[in-house]
Amino acid sequence: MRLDLDQIQQWIPQGSRVLDLGCGDGTLLKFLIDHKQVTGYGLEIDPEQINACVDKSLNVIEQNLDSGLGNFADKSFDMVLMTQALQTLHFPHRVLEEMLRVGKECIVTFPNFGHWKARLHLTFKGRMPVSDLLPYEWYDTPNIHFCTFRDFDLLCKAMGIDVVHRQVVYERSIKPLAALSPNLFGETAIYHLRKGAES
Repeated sequence: MRLDLDQIQQWIPQGSRVLDLGCGDGTLLKFLIDHKQVTGYGLEIDPEQINACVDKSLNVIEQNLDSGLGNFADKSFDMVLMTQALQTLHFPHRVLEEMLRVGKECIVTFPNFGHWKARLHLTFKGRMPVSDLLPYEWYDTPNIHFCTFRDFDLLCKAMGIDVVHRQVVYERSIKPLAALSPNLFGETAIYHLRKGAES
């Protein structure tokens, strides 16, 4: 299992009601159902991924996240998940708002575009980076909004969102550096969020 997915499952209580946004082929949702006895739904827009979810006997709905979550009532879920999709949305702040409307809490993961490899690539090659972390050319990337850990922290503060936990995924060899400067050395961010008391 991907490192960010392994961390996520540790933050989800047994038997929770879960909504997985941009659920892909349903790997995480299936794991949570099998190992944490959650009940829930996946939302996905790609027909091939939807078929993969159906093959796993998952409840999946075809839906564009940028259109909102108006088909779900307030606090319908204990936890709303969105892994590696925030940066592909046209209105990520609106989707975050909706996640915390339909869920008591949410977990979001996204790639850190402030990672040192991306910075070096841009500095020395003068081109948008293409790597394992960012495997697309600038013209065919699904990533619309490039974001760093620091950017996301500021967005949460502006929106009155409390960060319950924050975990950084990094290369094992640079653990001390990642702890010192996650915005520079972290590859993937994992945020566990809830609506602030004053929101």
